[in-house]
Amino acid sequence: MNPWLSLLQQHRIIAVIRADNVSLAREMALAAAAGGIKLIEIAWNTDRAESLIPKLQQELPDCKIGTGTVLDLENAERAIACGCSFLFTPHTNPELIAKGLENNIPVIAGALTPTEIITAWQAGAAAVKVFPVKVLGGVQYLQCLQPIVRDIPLIPTGGISLQNADKFLAAGAIAVGISSHLFSPEVIAEDDWTTIISRSQALIQKVQPFQNQ
Repeated sequence: MNPWLSLLQQHRIIAVIRADNVSLAREMALAAAAGGIKLIEIAWNTDRAESLIPKLQQELPDCKIGTGTVLDLENAERAIACGCSFLFTPHTNPELIAKGLENNIPVIAGALTPTEIITAWQAGAAAVKVFPVKVLGGVQYLQCLQPIVRDIPLIPTGGISLQNADKFLAAGAIAVGISSHLFSPEVIAEDDWTTIISRSQALIQKVQPFQNQ
């Protein structure tokens, strides 16, 4: 198994951060890391993501900091240049996947249907982001996909919560991406980082039986 897939199997959780303020995004990342989450995605449309990613890589040496919502080749090149450890796209673009392969950066392409998922994988994606998984039935949809795409590493996002993260892993996901259920608006508005840390710790405990399987 390649190092990226081994990393996903080891940690299972990816914290997805999107914020209009770079200081807020940094605090969100620090809180998730303090709670034990080691894979952190800073959405590329976050305020000053290009400068935040390398800063977090220095501040959190035990974590892997990547980016997401990368839509085109220009921004993929900029994201790679700033030192991201992995790159998520909401769609499948073979050109972006090829750029990642060229630079030894895992590109996780977004897809939803079996045709899209298989197309992304055959194009060289390091894994496939199944988004938004909740609109097609959540865990049940992933269970339906497994007999068809069982050899393709899937990372469902969109609707992942503390209550169902382990169920997605049990259904065959290699990892899950979690955003709003970890960084809920009311908690962020109150700068309640203790709650974010506690939620992160609870997530890690929830998925612990699946780590390194």
